Amino acid sequence: MTHSTANDTLATINAFNDALNRHDVDAVMALTTDDCVFENTWPAPDGERYEGQPAVRAFWERLIAESPSAHFEIEELFASGDRATQRWRYTWVDSQDVPGHIRGVDVFRIRDGKVAEKLAYVKG
Repeated sequence: MTHSTANDTLATINAFNDALNRHDVDAVMALTTDDCVFENTWPAPDGERYEGQPAVRAFWERLIAESPSAHFEIEELFASGDRATQRWRYTWVDSQDVPGHIRGVDVFRIRDGKVAEKLAYVKG
């Protein structure tokens, strides 16, 4: 296991965010460890936890299929070693063509240049 510098961590997260906004699930998963953990913002109050590549992949595939206009705008991103936090604004257009958005925060842990943990929290 290698330890990430803040710059390495930021590069990994930027590549992850770019792949997600391209809706490229293969690229997202290539930037994710085999034993990755993702905690979604829903359902309240704790969200749902997904562990391992198959479960996390299924979540991203479902999100993109249900919301083909999904986009994450990163408002702020900072890192210290292998940890990072980002503030984001997630936008979509629903099935009645009504746009919507929410704002939130992700807490990341990076291992060997890949996302090992992404814990998401949302306002509201």
